[in-house]
Amino acid sequence: MTDPWWKSAVVYQIYPRSFADSDGDGMGDLRGIIQHLDYLAELGVDVLWLSPVYPSPQDDNGYDISDYQDIDPLFGTLADFDELLTEAHARSMKLIMDLVVNHSSDEHAWFRDPAKRDWYWWRPARDGMEPGTPGAEPNNWGSVFGGSAWEYDPATGEYFLHLFSRKQPDLNWENPEVREAVYEMMRWWLDRGVDGFRMDVIDHISKDPALPDGVLSVGQSYANGAPHYLNGPRNHEFLHEMHEKVFAGRDALLTVGEMPGVTVDEAKLYTDPARGEVDMVFQFDHVWIDRGADPWQLVPLKLTALKAIFGRWQAGLAEVGWNSLYWNNHDQPRVVSRFGDDGDFRVESAKMLGTVLHLHRGTPYVYQGEELGMTNAPWDTIEDFRDIEALGQYAQAVEKEGRRPDEVLTVLRARGRDNARTPMQWDSSPQAGFTTGTPWLRVNPSFSEINAAAAVADPDSVYHHYRKLIDLRHTEPAVVSGDFTMLAPHDEQVYAYTRRLGATELLVAGNFGATPAALDDLAGWDDAELVLDNTGQAPSDRILGPWQAVVYRRTVSP
Repeated sequence: MTDPWWKSAVVYQIYPRSFADSDGDGMGDLRGIIQHLDYLAELGVDVLWLSPVYPSPQDDNGYDISDYQDIDPLFGTLADFDELLTEAHARSMKLIMDLVVNHSSDEHAWFRDPAKRDWYWWRPARDGMEPGTPGAEPNNWGSVFGGSAWEYDPATGEYFLHLFSRKQPDLNWENPEVREAVYEMMRWWLDRGVDGFRMDVIDHISKDPALPDGVLSVGQSYANGAPHYLNGPRNHEFLHEMHEKVFAGRDALLTVGEMPGVTVDEAKLYTDPARGEVDMVFQFDHVWIDRGADPWQLVPLKLTALKAIFGRWQAGLAEVGWNSLYWNNHDQPRVVSRFGDDGDFRVESAKMLGTVLHLHRGTPYVYQGEELGMTNAPWDTIEDFRDIEALGQYAQAVEKEGRRPDEVLTVLRARGRDNARTPMQWDSSPQAGFTTGTPWLRVNPSFSEINAAAAVADPDSVYHHYRKLIDLRHTEPAVVSGDFTMLAPHDEQVYAYTRRLGATELLVAGNFGATPAALDDLAGWDDAELVLDNTGQAPSDRILGPWQAVVYRRTVSP
């Protein structure tokens, strides 16, 4: 049986408002993307994933959708979208949309229609409590963005559930009319030529219908309700139904489900082709590794813990299912600032991180600017931030929970989502070539050094290293289909593993530090071919230089 095409593919995520502005209004748009398709084609990526471009009040940068079957004028028109799709396909790139159906905008026609009230989660106040008063919310869940997960509606005297912003009411997937409306919309986009979907928080769609209280931690105003909505009781049923009603009988599509908190065992079920749910999932274990019990404390990276996480996922989905591989996206800080060295060794560490990630078993995702080694931005005060999550969490932590502002800002500077959302750095001209106007979010001042024009011109850049990584995935079958074996799991500086398919074996190793590190226990690799390295110097005496990554290939007995 032939492997699905997406196993050898590389996906590139575009955050449209920050990618390229074609008309000078400070906001990226579809025509800006069209203008840079040749850059993406030259990078070698196979799939473009667009963050939401649907009509929206933009309370959460488009993840609050008011019309699922149109384009927001901020980004252009349906005609622009059709042109983008045509031009991407002409360059042999597929395009997938962001599917956001755990919630809609409160400005969606569904939410405003009294006849569709049961399309959302409405509940009365707690027994004996006056509606609209503190503590009268139907349960004690907190919103991901801070505050209660319930919003009171004085007109009806009831509350609606919103796991995210109060302008993002959760859809009630228990209602079959909701599900059919979603499926009809999805078919509409696929019929238009779209090649699949990235499904936002898709493991949130099935809630425990009782909506019970969560456990309230000491010092917190609201409880974590996640045990009652993450991977809910009907999630597998709903996704199988979606597959049957939307995807069955259609070829060459890609479906990936964002699933915070998903376990390996659950992911095996979600991605088992025989079950007909999704092709792959985004798990969060590795990007939650620098979070401790206290959300306002930064935890240093422990490399052995990172290896244990990736090793568990590689082993767990080795026989059934498929991994997605990512460091960055619109919700995560820049990996070179997070796990690398964004100072003296920025280029080396960005290349090393890309090498270690991409050659695992799974489909790699590149987030815009990652291929340039873009870094976190400097944030002086809370007023510099634009992200609703950062602003809401800051207000709750400082104003309601008594946290010190400097303590909260330290964490937001390191982990805040705005780090990923600063405009794409195209060149060294004003505003990094992103816009001729005033950008919606300030440009990272690093653009004079870190930009696409300089990277394309420099054969030793991060960009060209990513091109080599992508080419290796396309040309070496062991990268796609080979077995995975973690090496030196207890080493706190070197991340190493092998991939083997038939008579071909690859060795991948990366030094997660600024001091030299030894490659131990590598008997038999002395005469292996050096396929790729990130410094231009082969290791001497099996010693990796600062932030060095290497890939060797040898022939073994099958």
